Amino acid sequence: MKLRNLFEMQEALDRFIQKNREVEEDVFRKKGLALLVELAELANETRCFKFWSTKGMSERSIILEEYVDSIHFLLSLGIEKKFDGLEEWPAPAAEEDLNELFLGTFGAVHTFLEDASLENFKVLWSWYGGIAVALKFSYGEVLEAYIEKNETNYERQKSGY
Repeated sequence: MKLRNLFEMQEALDRFIQKNREVEEDVFRKKGLALLVELAELANETRCFKFWSTKGMSERSIILEEYVDSIHFLLSLGIEKKFDGLEEWPAPAAEEDLNELFLGTFGAVHTFLEDASLENFKVLWSWYGGIAVALKFSYGEVLEAYIEKNETNYERQKSGY
């Protein structure tokens, strides 16, 4: 999946938010925590770790929306560190177990926050891509949902979210 357009859309949204909210501080770690929270919300909707419950996953549309919420922060973190030249989504992690994919992604976020290298950024994208594969999301679905949520985020900012 081509990432160039997504980085451009996210950079415009980030600028819009930072200007309107008069953000002047370094928000890299706050964005990192936001990514972890969004990732946890996604895991909660999949219920992959809830061995004690018989209730199934949330609706696919809800899970897809949660999935793209994290992409906003993944892109934004890359922009912060000037890794927005990453053209292609790295190959997804080969792991098939959703629980392990979430744990690997959480670990990759922590690693990237401590050592914001391009290699660690690519590893993070790879783990996150593995989640998309496990959830059977196509890149087309992800792209469409990202664009839709990006527009929603603009509207939220304009209405005082």
